[in-house]
Amino acid sequence: MENKRKTRIVRKVLLLGIAVCLIKTGQIKYLSIEHRTQQNTLKKMTEDAGEGSEALRDTEEKETDLSVLTQKNGPQVQDEKKPVILTRYAALYEENNDLAGWLSIEGTEIDYPVMQCEDDEYYLHHDFYGEESKYGCLYVKEEADIDVGTNFIIYGHNMKDGSMFGELDLYEKESFYEGHPVILFDTLYEERIYEIIAVFPSQVHNVEDDVFKYYQFYKADNEAEFNDFYSNIRKLSLYDTGVEAVFGDTFLTLSTCAYHVEDGRFVIVAKRITDAGQ
Repeated sequence: MENKRKTRIVRKVLLLGIAVCLIKTGQIKYLSIEHRTQQNTLKKMTEDAGEGSEALRDTEEKETDLSVLTQKNGPQVQDEKKPVILTRYAALYEENNDLAGWLSIEGTEIDYPVMQCEDDEYYLHHDFYGEESKYGCLYVKEEADIDVGTNFIIYGHNMKDGSMFGELDLYEKESFYEGHPVILFDTLYEERIYEIIAVFPSQVHNVEDDVFKYYQFYKADNEAEFNDFYSNIRKLSLYDTGVEAVFGDTFLTLSTCAYHVEDGRFVIVAKRITDAGQ
């Protein structure tokens, strides 16, 4: 009798454990679907807005070009041309002016907005609409400057369902790199193409450690600083991509968590080669 009672208790405990696991699995699945749905909505907004954007942008540029100031008894002076937000991102920027650009890599799920605000930690835990989210957003720190900086570092979570930067480690295999050597990053104002130059594992080091810290490099004030970053990423790279850089080139760095060491990171550095529209 006592044995039967114990058996019933064990069964109940096991059933309870299974129920809890199923609930957690369901919650994870729901959050994953919710996240993907939101990202698909954001992407569709850019695609819908992009229809006819070339004609609209041409019109806006002509209007800007024809804007002049007439000075009495003097020559006409043209206004300085103001940048125009790419039409496909105008609606998104209205929704959230923390939008800094859009990142995509063909052959992966990486096709997301990139955010930037004063709080460097905010988009670790918030989605595009400011709601708390374990997925967060792709983001850059406040000190990053896409226009005057040498290196623009984009951070994102390494999610188990492959979203955000969850597929970045596909680049551990040189064969994957060979089929996907290019990264597209649009600022609010222009389309850009970057060619991958280095792929490597790294980590966040202690402040006092006298080692190369890729995440501290944003701007090269001289050629020596540029060469120090460039030589280190080439040295760390898992394979030679054959892409070279010289002082004056600019970089895009993608960084996500990795688990080979404590505070591990997986990093891809790419060199800007041209505007996508050229």
